Amino acid sequence: MCGIVGVLANRPAAPILMDSLSRLEYRGYDSAGIASVEAGLLNRRRAEGKLSALARLLEESPLGGSTGIGHTRWATHGRPSEANAHPHRSGPVAVVHNGIIENYVELKAELAAQGYGFESQTDTEVIAVLCASMIARGLGYEDAAAATVSRLRGAYALCFLFEGKDDLLVCARRGSPLVIGFGEGESFVGSDAIALAPMTNRIAYLEEGDWAIVTRGAVRIHDAAGMPVERKVHVVALDTIIADKGQHRHFMAKEIHEQPSVIARALGTWISPGRDRVECAAEAIDWAVVPRLTIVACGTAYYAAHLGKVWMEKIARIPVEIEIASEFRYREPPLSKGGITMVVSQSGETADTLAALRYAKAAGQTTLGLVNVTTSTIAREADIVLPIHAGPEIGVASTKAFTAMAFCLVALVAMIARKRGTMDAEAERAHVETLSTVPRIMGECIALEPEFEALAAELSQASDALFLGRGLMYPLALEGALKLKEITYMHVEGYAAGEIKHGPIALVDETTPIIALAPHDGLFEKLSSNLREVIARKGRVAVLGDEAACADLQGEAWRVVTMPSVDPLIAPFVYAVAVQFIAYHTALAKGTDVDQPRNLAKAVTVE
Repeated sequence: MCGIVGVLANRPAAPILMDSLSRLEYRGYDSAGIASVEAGLLNRRRAEGKLSALARLLEESPLGGSTGIGHTRWATHGRPSEANAHPHRSGPVAVVHNGIIENYVELKAELAAQGYGFESQTDTEVIAVLCASMIARGLGYEDAAAATVSRLRGAYALCFLFEGKDDLLVCARRGSPLVIGFGEGESFVGSDAIALAPMTNRIAYLEEGDWAIVTRGAVRIHDAAGMPVERKVHVVALDTIIADKGQHRHFMAKEIHEQPSVIARALGTWISPGRDRVECAAEAIDWAVVPRLTIVACGTAYYAAHLGKVWMEKIARIPVEIEIASEFRYREPPLSKGGITMVVSQSGETADTLAALRYAKAAGQTTLGLVNVTTSTIAREADIVLPIHAGPEIGVASTKAFTAMAFCLVALVAMIARKRGTMDAEAERAHVETLSTVPRIMGECIALEPEFEALAAELSQASDALFLGRGLMYPLALEGALKLKEITYMHVEGYAAGEIKHGPIALVDETTPIIALAPHDGLFEKLSSNLREVIARKGRVAVLGDEAACADLQGEAWRVVTMPSVDPLIAPFVYAVAVQFIAYHTALAKGTDVDQPRNLAKAVTVE
């Protein structure tokens, strides 16, 4: 989503703002802008497109001053354009905003009736005009900002800048994250700690409904009721290297290659020192009496949850429901008494997933948060936090966070199974030993990158594609289709192979590549029958399978890629690498933006 930065510095603000915004590029955006106060005057520069366009504008028309705000916009109201880019200004007020103001239409009509005009299509400009109207009535800047925030309904993170005030920012959050950074005689505001990493590692996280008055010498935070509050200052270990691609061309490539080490790190935190059992904070739950586990997530996290459902029901024999977060609370589903709800989110700030967490808590459920960012809102509000330890993920298309989520779920299965009496000590030891091989077998699959690249070169000539799988490979087919469509803009669908005859087979022709995820497991015989139905209709089937699977289909398939032979329990980790590389190299062949694909955002902090 949108990125926000605010700076009260003792040095030029513009370079700090631009560097900080570059650290928020991973969120996805379509325009950018900054504003500053110099010699009491408020000025701004905005540009459609990437930060490079804004940088060129600043070379032609620099902004001075040591106080400023900046923003990268992901369009929600109004198309990407300079007029719709932030910061928005009205009179002495400039504002940057992440989120959606649900009552902006009525506020805009109210202000228009008072004679105020508007230059953009955005909901954000209404905030600036509303605040300026408060100042025109005689309110001071701080009080005007507070009064403005009180009129807003929706999700937002805001930062206000005022003409004539070079030692003042006012910020607020509801539904979207916002942090305050404390430097040496300087203060900062940001969408997350990554943006502020070069300036400070001392961070306070605003809570839901907080608003704050920020100066260089002090920060005064108020809660939703307007009462002064203190928020803990955390020392955050963030190194500037997190935004470095290293030897790789793209962050996505780097993050694919990092997966063996990510899983190795997860092994160290989830597996006992004796390497014979799984240990985590969820052991505090009496799983033997839990009637149902509900897992709620969005996008890639939902497909990881789908894997978790298969593992948990088969091994731990616990009923599991998986829910799409954006639909969950609006259905108002009944939740079992004594049940557990787990929410899964890389950022820990996904708006729909956070809303699902709050719905579950209100229903009396014990809640688990499986997250990558342990300082996130979900991590703070869930009863039990389960970190995935993937490290910062910059590429918009998730890779290492997906496999880290899946790994934590397959590890959690062993602990739940032990508690429910479906796995004895010897079986748990064997489970752990199998999990311990995941980093190695992922490394073996990474070594096959040239084969995936060759397949991708042919795939890139198509406009449509299908992924097929059964059992654990069905969620991987969905994930593979998502990855390919995210970064290549191709029309791609994933299906359970057994469903192909119930409609999707109508899509099969000689121009549509079909990628079959085909380990030679207990479902292979059924899968091979499904694939032969496709081949009989001139379908171009590319088989990704182990040696036995490829031998079975070698003479009939369009292409085969021989994958490592692995225990079926951990096959998803091998095939995840494969579909990630196929998507990555197809995008390279098509010339699309791998790390920042169009229309997408890394952290979806609005509904």
